[in-house]
Parts: sequence; structure tokens; C-alpha cells
Amino acid sequence: MRKILLSMALLASLNAFAEDAPWLIEARKVASSVPPKLLQVLTEEIAKGGPESAIGVCREKAPQMAKAASEQTGWAIRRVSLRERNPKAVPDAWERAALEDFDRRAAAGEGPATLEKWEVVTEAERKEYRYMKALPVQQICLACHGAPESLKPEVITQLRTLYPADKGVGYSIGQIRGAMTIRKAM
Repeated sequence: MRKILLSMALLASLNAFAEDAPWLIEARKVASSVPPKLLQVLTEEIAKGGPESAIGVCREKAPQMAKAASEQTGWAIRRVSLRERNPKAVPDAWERAALEDFDRRAAAGEGPATLEKWEVVTEAERKEYRYMKALPVQQICLACHGAPESLKPEVITQLRTLYPADKGVGYSIGQIRGAMTIRKAM
């Protein structure tokens, strides 16, 4: 029993230490920098041309913003989802496990906006920092990601044109749409 308690205490200490790790602090900052900028651009685009024009922002500008942030920070940044709209947003195995864990934790009552995962991962003798932060659905997202019967015909047409295999609809506020995922070689 004593060994189990000591092991649990050691794990708790390691987790507490990891939360203060400089790389994790940096990762949180980087992952939190892109979504507010994207929301601002989406809001402006919706005001100009309606939600159907915002689809192009998510398709074109969001990856450009992630690429620019990647070049500035040295972290590889992208968005992923279990129900992807863009075929480039398919998660790898580590990301899929994190997204599935986010869904379980949210279903158990954790706040979706607080969900994150981090780890030092070794693949093919290469170590890298990995970090993910959940992206919960907000009101602005519902115009293109909400229940199919609530989408405007123009939005449906644009989605069918740009994303014939779209899986990114049927969400409600607070559900996890996907996550920002970032990685950096050690």
C-alpha cells in the first residue's frame, strides 16, 4: 500500500512539475494565439458577405494564419477534428486519442474550453513536444457547423461545393469541434 501511495505522489509531483515546464507555457501561448485572430477575421467576413463567405476564410485564411504563426514561433500548428471538414484536418493517432479523451472528459462535465493534452513523444528515435487545446463550438460557428436543417441554403451549397465529404455539421454550442494541435522537435 505504501508503494502505491508513493507512486501516486511521485506521479502527482511529476505532473505539477510538467505544468510549469517552459515548453508547456510556450505551447499554451502559441496554441491560444491563433483562434482569437481567426474569430475576428470570421466575424468581419460574416458581416461583409454572410456565413457562406466565411467558409472561404476557414478554408484559405485559417491555414495561412497557422502557417504564419508556425514560421514565427517554430511550432508546427494546425487544426484537427474527429469529424473533419477539410481532409487536411484528419488527426494522427496521438491527436485522435487526445480528441477522444476530450470528448469523454467533456461528457463527464469538464469545461470544453479548459481541455488540453501535452506530452513529450518519441517517434523513430526523435523526441518532440506535443500539445493540443480543445476548440469548443461558439455561437458564430453554428452558421456553418450547426444542425443541417438550420443552415442557410447558401451555406449548404458552398459546403457541398468546397467539401463534398464534409463531416463538420451537426454541432451545438459547447461541443468540441476539434483542437489546435502543435508540435516542436526537441
